[in-house]
Amino acid sequence: MDFALSPEQEALRDSVRGFARRTLADRALERAHDPGYPWDLAAALGQQSLLGLALPEAHGGGGAALLDAVLVMEELATVCPTSADVFQAGNFGAIRTLSEYAGEKLRDRILPPLLDGTGLIALGMSEPEAGSAVTDLRTTARVEGDWCVVNGTKMWSTNSTDATVFLVYARFGPGARGIGSVIVERDAPGLTVGPPETYMSGEQWSLLTFDDCRVPVENVLIDSDGFKRQISAFNVERIGNATRALSLGRLCYSTARDHAATRKQFGKTLSEFQGVQWKFAEMTVQLDAAQLLLYRAASDLHDGLPRARETAIAKYACNTAGFNAANESLQVMGAMGYSTQTLVEYCLRRTRGWMIAGGSLEMLRNRIAESVFGTRFSQRAS
Repeated sequence: MDFALSPEQEALRDSVRGFARRTLADRALERAHDPGYPWDLAAALGQQSLLGLALPEAHGGGGAALLDAVLVMEELATVCPTSADVFQAGNFGAIRTLSEYAGEKLRDRILPPLLDGTGLIALGMSEPEAGSAVTDLRTTARVEGDWCVVNGTKMWSTNSTDATVFLVYARFGPGARGIGSVIVERDAPGLTVGPPETYMSGEQWSLLTFDDCRVPVENVLIDSDGFKRQISAFNVERIGNATRALSLGRLCYSTARDHAATRKQFGKTLSEFQGVQWKFAEMTVQLDAAQLLLYRAASDLHDGLPRARETAIAKYACNTAGFNAANESLQVMGAMGYSTQTLVEYCLRRTRGWMIAGGSLEMLRNRIAESVFGTRFSQRAS
C-alpha cells in the first residue's frame, strides 16, 4: 500500500502551512481564549477558498476530496486551533449535511454566506433527554401549507451562540424512520437563542427553544426516513473531530519536545531522562497509528461519505491519542504546560471534550464491537 501523498496534495498542504504560519500564528493563543466566534478569521479562510473546500463545485465549493480537507485541517490546527474550528464549520459539520440533501433553491439561499465567512451554521441535535440516545429526540416538525412548524429544545450545540442558521433534527413521525431535519434561520419567528453557557474548554453554547417556530416549507431538508442518511453525513463531522483531536495532540507533542530539548534540571536536559524519552516514544506510536487510521477513514468512502466502522475506529484512536499526547505533554512541561501562557493546557481541555462530542468513546466501542460480531447490540431496556 502506498502511503505517499500525491504531488497535488503535497502542494495544497505546503500552501496552507505557509498561509497558517504567516497569517494565523501570531494571535493563536489570544484566539484560543476568546469565546466569541472569530468572524475576521472566517472571512480570511473564505478569501482563501478554504470554506467549502470539500463541498462539490456545483454547490459553490472547491470539489476537493475529504482527505484533502483533512490535510488542510491538520496544518491549520497545529498552528492555530481556532482556525481549525472555523474550517470544521465550513467543511465537516452541518454544512456537509446541508450540501448533501438540500434542494437547489434552499442551497442557493443558505450556502453562499457560509462559504464567504459571513454566515455560520450550527447543528441542533442533542436535547435534555436525547444525547447518545439521539433517536429519543422530542423536537417535532409538522408541515402546515407553505410553512413548517417546529417545537422543542436543543442544547450543547457548537457555535449555537453565534450561528446565523441552524440545522435542526426533528421528528416528523414516530420512530427513527420519522426523524428528519429542518433549516431554521436565526431570525425565524418562534426561535429563542438563550444566553451563553460555558464548556470546560471555554467554548460557549446557547439553549435553542422552538415555540411554534415557523419556517418556509422549502426549509425542510429531510421529512421522513432520513435518520440513517443524516448520520451517514454526520460521519464527516466525526472525521473533523478526529482530525482536530489528533492535530492538537501533535501541537502539544511538538511544544513539549522543544521544551524537553532545552529545559535543564539536575544539570542535564529533560530529554536525557529515560522516563521522558519513553513518554515521547509512546506518544509517537499512538499519534502515528491514529493518523493512519484517520487517513484510511477519510479515503475509504461509500457514496462520497465515510464508512461508519472506519470512522468509529479513527475517531476512537484519534481522540485517545490526542488526549494522551496533550496530557503527557503537559506533564513533561510541568507548571509551564499547566499555565495559560501556552496552548498545551487549552489543547488538553479541547481534546477531552472531543472524547464526548460527536459520539462518546463508549458509543464508539459499541459500534466497533457490532462490526466485529456482525450484529446490532441494543443499548435500550427490554
